[in-house]
Amino acid sequence: MLAFFQAEFAPEDTGLIDWEWLGDNFTEDVVPAFFQHIFLCFVSLAIAIAISVPLGILAARYRWLYPPLTAVTGFFYTIPSFSMFTILLFVVGLSVGRTPAVIALVLYSLLVLIRNVVTGLDSVPPETKDAARGMGLTDRQILWRVELPLALPVIVAGMRIAIVTVIGIAVIGAYIGAGGLGDLIFDGITRDFPTLYITGAVLATALAIGADLLFVGAERLMSPWSRRARGAT
Repeated sequence: MLAFFQAEFAPEDTGLIDWEWLGDNFTEDVVPAFFQHIFLCFVSLAIAIAISVPLGILAARYRWLYPPLTAVTGFFYTIPSFSMFTILLFVVGLSVGRTPAVIALVLYSLLVLIRNVVTGLDSVPPETKDAARGMGLTDRQILWRVELPLALPVIVAGMRIAIVTVIGIAVIGAYIGAGGLGDLIFDGITRDFPTLYITGAVLATALAIGADLLFVGAERLMSPWSRRARGAT
């Protein structure tokens, strides 16, 4: 259990940030919470990608699958996070901890990812696929060698939206024992210790911005033609 649960806080007149407490406890309390948050978010995103890419490919191939898939995933997306955690704990019967948090974060990511997979595949020009087919490529080879590489920038754009969403909702996951930066925020609010919740909020914001920039860079690397087009203007 984190050391700050022992309520060894500085006097109330230290201001919003108790720099002495932060320096003494940063390595022991803040850093583990930060890395717990990263682990929780990126594991959830990885699982969501592993589920949504095959489903998106199937929905692009068999269009009758797309409406029910988006309806189900859209329903999950509209459920408020506290309600989602309550359903997973008291209706599904999961125990508190990371498992229900990961499941919730995966469910919140599916709608955006599936839509972007389908949109990316739909954006591949038909003449490009016809040319590949004329070169003797099978449908499976066209998918892996032509369609997915061309659709990848759009898919990564969906990942960008999903990871920022996941980072924010994961903060609330601390309420059910998932750990992460939400521990700092909730405990700081409970104990009226601004150093904790300000630190947690700043780090969560910085993590979301950093992840967004990371995926922006990846999106640009995967679409070099757009950079050349901008340079030509």
